[in-house]
Amino acid sequence: MQDALVKRLSSPVPRYTSYPTAPHFDESVGPQAYLQGLEALGAANRLSLYAHIPYCDRLCWFCACHTKQTLRYEPVEAYLKGLHAEIAAIGSRVSRDAPVTALHFGGGSPTLLRPDDMVALKRCLDRHFAFSPDAEIAVEMDPNDLDEARHDALAAIGMTRASLGIQDFDPRVQTAINRIQTFEQTRGVAEAARARGVRSVNCDILYGLPHQTMETLAQTVRAVVSLAPDRVALFGYAHVPWMKKHQTMIDEAALPGVVERFAQMAMAAEMLVAAGYEAVGIDHFALPADRLAVAAREGTLRRNFQGYTDDRADALIGLGASAIGQLPQGYFQNMPATGEYLRRVEEEGVAVVRGYALTEEDRARAYVIERVMCDFGFSFADLAARHPAFAPAIRAEARSFAASDRDGLGRIEGDRFILTAAGRPFARTVAAVFDAHLASGRGRHSVAV
Repeated sequence: MQDALVKRLSSPVPRYTSYPTAPHFDESVGPQAYLQGLEALGAANRLSLYAHIPYCDRLCWFCACHTKQTLRYEPVEAYLKGLHAEIAAIGSRVSRDAPVTALHFGGGSPTLLRPDDMVALKRCLDRHFAFSPDAEIAVEMDPNDLDEARHDALAAIGMTRASLGIQDFDPRVQTAINRIQTFEQTRGVAEAARARGVRSVNCDILYGLPHQTMETLAQTVRAVVSLAPDRVALFGYAHVPWMKKHQTMIDEAALPGVVERFAQMAMAAEMLVAAGYEAVGIDHFALPADRLAVAAREGTLRRNFQGYTDDRADALIGLGASAIGQLPQGYFQNMPATGEYLRRVEEEGVAVVRGYALTEEDRARAYVIERVMCDFGFSFADLAARHPAFAPAIRAEARSFAASDRDGLGRIEGDRFILTAAGRPFARTVAAVFDAHLASGRGRHSVAV
């Protein structure tokens, strides 16, 4: 019975790190709208920054990020020059009365930057934006890149959260995804970060990888728990070779099916909870005192392009090739191709090429989808207070779903629509019920479990 349910509900749906999702962005929203949105930001707005480094010194075959492999540093140097220029141009449009409360370096591999370049990039950001004294500074880290000088540079930029990509420690799985990384390397990176004062370490694990079994995944989870990370992200491998051609290097015959993927996910989640972590949303786990766990308990958990977050900023500025930002008016994405990104920054100062202007209905549905993904439900009264014009229609959709739901995924309890314990693993599928754009057929997505 459970296997049949998993098979039926594993149809591809968005991950809902935004609503509407990126396939619905288009060129009708471009640089002019972006600049107007930046200039409207002020003291009432808290800002979050995302800086994208689209380079790796090796290409992991599982990766679905916008990145490219380079064995030469010259392209990275040229890119950083353009990134500095974009930061200056964007910073000149944003009021310094708007404080930056969070900064996330993503990639690619931000830790492939030379130590001096890491420090110079943060100094550039400091010159052009006003950082709050307690701003969170998170860095995605590849343990293969790290040495003492880079650890010192990360400390110099004020890193407060180290995000360690692990995926799996099994040698056969690592070979199959071209991600060779020992447990000892990873432990050394976590220890070096903590020795320099980093207060939060999180680790990423993937399930659904080629040659991955229940036992190999269990061994990885046990190894990760031994590192005592503050947070663990447990992601399902998204096999999207039509988007990322290097994923064709992965033998599809070695991938577990959806039923086995679901079993892997459930087992790993159970192990993490047994180890003292609290489940946060559909794929994160955090120690009880961690800010993410606190946000989940207090109902203030958010979701953005980096996944689950306790970041309460109301504007996210994306910097770098392919970076996506969200301003009160809508979403904006930079040119993904690095060469064209650099040309646009040099000629225009900004590199936005597409976006989406939010309607009031979009805002109402975005609220509902975010609450389903974060809280596994939403209040009709809260929806009506925030979005009175669209609350009746969405409430009717929720009631219709609950009445026709033969799988027991969701129900109405008083003023709330809630997902049941059986429905929580399928939150993406339930969230899709409230997605008015999904039927347009734009974009292909990864499986739901």
